[in-house]
Amino acid sequence: MIRDAVRFGCAVVVCGSALLGCTSGGDGEPSEPRAAKKAGATRSTGPSATAVVDVDPAALPTTKAQAAALIRDVIAAPSDFGPGAVPRTPYESDPRRWPVLGDDCVWHQRALPKDVLATSTRSYEIPASGAKGPLRLSAVVTVHHDAEQADWENAEVLEEMMRCPGQRLRSDEMITSLNDVPNSWGDSGNAYADDVLTELGSYTSAEVGGPHEYLWGQTRIGQFTLAVSAKGSKGWSRADLFERLRDPHAGMRARLRAAIERDTPKPGGSTKGDRR
Repeated sequence: MIRDAVRFGCAVVVCGSALLGCTSGGDGEPSEPRAAKKAGATRSTGPSATAVVDVDPAALPTTKAQAAALIRDVIAAPSDFGPGAVPRTPYESDPRRWPVLGDDCVWHQRALPKDVLATSTRSYEIPASGAKGPLRLSAVVTVHHDAEQADWENAEVLEEMMRCPGQRLRSDEMITSLNDVPNSWGDSGNAYADDVLTELGSYTSAEVGGPHEYLWGQTRIGQFTLAVSAKGSKGWSRADLFERLRDPHAGMRARLRAAIERDTPKPGGSTKGDRR
């Protein structure tokens, strides 16, 4: 299941293979959420357990509207991806749809499954400039009813890679030679998520040719999954992709934690709402 770790210098051995975990500071393609567990799964009861955050149960969304509002607060903006990043068209995905990898290893849009309260994908681009072609980026936030279903979303990423190491995103886009690197809480420097996945591969399209670098990173915190992706082109190295995805991914995790964390008085009387 795990083949080669991500290696290009000490910093990325620690950070990159643990899914973009280190930071400098605190529609129908796999840059969207993966299919959830098949119907008939047993769901957990009570609050979504997580080792990462002291969750306030009252802060967890229980309706589609609450989940959609939380996603809007958490998901990355173009500026989070650094200089030059702009929204693509369409910028936001259809909230009623969900991408599913078919038996033909082609991604198809399907109705949102019942275990998902809400999901949203935003698409961005760094336009071609000088010796570099365009870099296409995405951010995804998905809210499940419980942690078990979110865990199964992560598990299906691994199943998809083994079943389809080559996948067609659209008629003119392919990702191939996929490898997934999973890390649970406490593994390989992962102290920030219940589960972490890094997916590496090659990207080819009619527009940019290829193969070029492809990177997908996903973390699970309780009932939530957060993901970012980059589809490279001429002049973009794997290290460049990690660099562009690291801060927006960490920012989404920080905003999620702030939204669902229990208010705990700090010395001097401050609470989480006072933190900057």
